[in-house]
Amino acid sequence: MYFAALLARNENGWQASEPDLDDVETLGDLSDLARAAIAEEETVLVFIEQEDAWFGVIRVDGEEDPRIYVSDAAAAARSSYGEILLTDELLGRDPEDPLDLVDLDGTEDGDDDSDEDVVPGPAEDHVPAGPLGEAGLLSDLGMSDKELLDLSGDGALTGEALGEIAEAIGCADVLEAVR
Repeated sequence: MYFAALLARNENGWQASEPDLDDVETLGDLSDLARAAIAEEETVLVFIEQEDAWFGVIRVDGEEDPRIYVSDAAAAARSSYGEILLTDELLGRDPEDPLDLVDLDGTEDGDDDSDEDVVPGPAEDHVPAGPLGEAGLLSDLGMSDKELLDLSGDGALTGEALGEIAEAIGCADVLEAVR
């Protein structure tokens, strides 16, 4: 089960809404959705969580590139919305590098079967377990990088984590209104 909230900050405080993510296929689509929520060059946060697995915070400030934090990259990689957040840049991959394709039988594409034990899967596709991204993306709003990282630790419940983030940055009431 997924939950998503769009939190836009303006001179009157925070406004929250539940975005429709049906047509979101890329990080660019998600950034455009966030930018459409405000008329000015203000801050917009997108919270996404998959119940008891991971949460992500995306920050969009005007036309700047989005800033991303994911509580557990390996868990997010197994999720359609998580895959949107795990860009090549965030994972430290070069999109220009060709992938070393390995067939399901463990042989490289085009090679004959052999008796050698080959582990399937390219090393480049490895996604690290644990937090990934910019832990300090909320520091100017009232939540330090250490506090955000602490919420991503083992046993952290994502629903509680988003609530604690919202409390720290002063928008707990508006987040609860859309939850």
